[in-house]
Amino acid sequence: MKKVIISVLGQDRPGIIAAIARILFENDGNIENVSQTSLQSEFAGIFIVAIPDILAQADLEQRMATALDGMDLQVHIKPVEARHEADMPLTVESFIITTRGPDQKGLVARVTEVIARHNVNVTNCQAVFKGGDDPNSNIMIYEVDIPPETDQQELFGDLRRKGAELNLQVSIQHRDIFEVLNRI
Repeated sequence: MKKVIISVLGQDRPGIIAAIARILFENDGNIENVSQTSLQSEFAGIFIVAIPDILAQADLEQRMATALDGMDLQVHIKPVEARHEADMPLTVESFIITTRGPDQKGLVARVTEVIARHNVNVTNCQAVFKGGDDPNSNIMIYEVDIPPETDQQELFGDLRRKGAELNLQVSIQHRDIFEVLNRI
């Protein structure tokens, strides 16, 4: 089996995931990871799928295009490239960074620049922007993996300084604590 990553974009409607899963199942594919969301009225999904070695990527693309015809979806498939173990940090600590404050152009760019400068990887990012100046209406949540060589206090200080500059409330919690406090 080889792995591919499939991204799917289009107007949201019921049945998109069911149609994609059916196509993959019928082609002996196994969905290993999926991340899907609806942003306003748009569907966005990313699937990591193991497919048989004998199934050519072009054949899978054609089969998906045929099966999804009429759903007005954009589908992109690419092979998952193997990473060398030496390229991946042995251990990381996962944190949740939450910002609250007025919506403004460049907000995500300015916060993620601080995160990237410290060699920290954003593994998930979510935004709820409703516009206006109500700090409780505009929330960004960044899930990050911090490698052991990163000075966490320096990172957290830089984030708080950037937050003050942007009129944001910044909260930083270890993932384990965040999950305990936000358990439903």
